[in-house]
Amino acid sequence: MSAAQAIRATVRGAVQGVGFREATVHRARELGVLGWVGNGADGEVLVHAEGSPAGVGELEAFLREGPPSARVAEVAIEPAKVEGHEQFAVRGVPAGRFAVYAVERGFELRLEVDGRTRAWALRKAPSMDPADKRLAIELPPGAPDADLSAAAEPWDQGLYEQGGRVPWPEALERGHAVFVLHGERLHGGFALQRTGRGWLLVKRKDAR
Repeated sequence: MSAAQAIRATVRGAVQGVGFREATVHRARELGVLGWVGNGADGEVLVHAEGSPAGVGELEAFLREGPPSARVAEVAIEPAKVEGHEQFAVRGVPAGRFAVYAVERGFELRLEVDGRTRAWALRKAPSMDPADKRLAIELPPGAPDADLSAAAEPWDQGLYEQGGRVPWPEALERGHAVFVLHGERLHGGFALQRTGRGWLLVKRKDAR
């Protein structure tokens, strides 16, 4: 079996809003290629792809053509490190809502995951400092809302994206889940890491 290889691609042209990301996911999964695709800030589509040289080469060829509704003007390819992804998915798409509430015992983080709420109790508010780790105790199903009135205002709230190399909710079941928050107080990458005492909520260092 050939060793895995990886590329980073930047696809320019009329490539956003035309189904390019969804078509790339479909083709990558057909080829057994892993990684991600997302929209760039300047109208381009960004791709990280890893797998067999043949599969990556086939996906590269697809990127140069794109789906029928796209108009590809240029594709820039760079070799990349294999990162060990276990899926090929769209980045930058909200997975649901998050909220952080101030409660009597401290704070409570809630994430919408597969149509239900999962919640973690924190003694202190989540921090934007990567050096500040917060012990988080996951609450049993049905526990959220136990000590909040219907009119309770969140300490912070917004949409979040699932991240990392492992699909959700499997990432949570394995005990290491990466996600991106889009709140007023909290924004950027975070991770929940299972430990012997529960979980640690950690702010990740964001790329600059």
